[in-house]
Amino acid sequence: MIDAQQITLRFLDTRLQVHPDVVRYIQEQDNLDLIDRIIASVSEDTVVVSPKHIPGINATRDGMRFLTDPTVEIVSGSPGTSGSINGTADYLHYFRDRYNRLGAMIRSRCSAMPIEGLIRSSRFRQEESTVIGMVTEVKTTTNGHRIADIEDTTGNLSVLFRKDRPIFADAERLILDEVIGVKGKLSNDGRLFFAELLFRPDIRIDNKPFLSETPGKAVFISDVHIGSNTFLTDSWNHFIDWLCESDASYLLIAGDLVDGIGVFPGQEQELTIKNIYEQYDAFGEMISAIPRRIKIIVAPGNHDVVRGAEPQPVIPAQFTKKFPDNCMLVENPALVNLQGVRVLMYHGRSIDDMISLIPGASYEQSGKMMEEMLQRRHLAPAYGRRTPIAAGKIDRLIIDPIPEILHTGHVHIKGLTQYRGVLGINAGTWQSQTAFQKQMNVNPTPAQAIMVDLQTLVPETFSFLPT
Repeated sequence: MIDAQQITLRFLDTRLQVHPDVVRYIQEQDNLDLIDRIIASVSEDTVVVSPKHIPGINATRDGMRFLTDPTVEIVSGSPGTSGSINGTADYLHYFRDRYNRLGAMIRSRCSAMPIEGLIRSSRFRQEESTVIGMVTEVKTTTNGHRIADIEDTTGNLSVLFRKDRPIFADAERLILDEVIGVKGKLSNDGRLFFAELLFRPDIRIDNKPFLSETPGKAVFISDVHIGSNTFLTDSWNHFIDWLCESDASYLLIAGDLVDGIGVFPGQEQELTIKNIYEQYDAFGEMISAIPRRIKIIVAPGNHDVVRGAEPQPVIPAQFTKKFPDNCMLVENPALVNLQGVRVLMYHGRSIDDMISLIPGASYEQSGKMMEEMLQRRHLAPAYGRRTPIAAGKIDRLIIDPIPEILHTGHVHIKGLTQYRGVLGINAGTWQSQTAFQKQMNVNPTPAQAIMVDLQTLVPETFSFLPT
């Protein structure tokens, strides 16, 4: 196993810095000669060695794009696809589907063997090997090391991540129910696997996003919260005026259209509209002021009048009677195709869980949390926490195919990130700071919209707060 520090120092000897993705790729290939080949191939003005400098690595796109007419296509998450909750009957199918699909992504980068085969055969003791499993438990030893229990369809295994090894940083970010691959050696007694390298499904380092061949711009917002006494009416009206004069073709709203009724204790004291039907009527009237040339794509969130368990169905028809004809309703999550650019819309409730599970994570890092989702290729890896999940026969929360844009909300704090060809967007909210947020010391970034040129995927932020 090639040590990460050894790789970094080899590049530094030639006065080159190296991107962590390149270090990980060399470790996965387990080939020291690759370092010299990379160094020989870079130009003299190179300062940081990135994945594009790896010989044989050419940026490739994920799948194909077949455009339809009209140019907006719901790839997944169309009305009626979320399915019903069938008790515990589908849970076995759900987790097997998650393991099989995410495990296949990891197997494309390494050769793995079944856990049972590794444990039962003594010939693999102290021999380097790789296993793939779902994390069932994570704990810290008295010496500060990390132990994760993983399982596949054949058995389970305890994996030790030593605190003095570079892999420990990855082990600290382990989340229950995520699927990982681990390279290392099994102890002589077959009871413990000593990890040296951790694989996640992740976005390929050679991923290249699709771009629209024709002009088009999309505007991204979330968490409107109509009906709340902290809704910023003047800022919203300013936004609508701007939108009417803009050259935008699409408006995407990632959930929490209204503040809802009875979402949290004492909510009625913070509402200006206390009837749920009237909240949606007000929202419908407000978006009716948007020009018909702009396609509006609307997904629900945890404040909306749908079930709390994800995937969430579309807003029911009895609440959308005043929505304009240019409004499309999608589920949460949903994958939509805008002129060949795929946008994965997800409200983002699982960010709460990820912040509680990942050391150092915070609500101010919504961009980083989107990267964590992309690395795990899953929108809500941890099951059974604050994010309720309706287990079906397939896991609808797996990130597959790879989108060009991941659009989230929920945390009310703006976040932008670029990760391996995927643009992550969290546009904040249209509420000022609520009483609960003030109590929790959460400072929202309200009244902002992010416009993306679909031909370049370059985002631009616009603020509508009074100056």
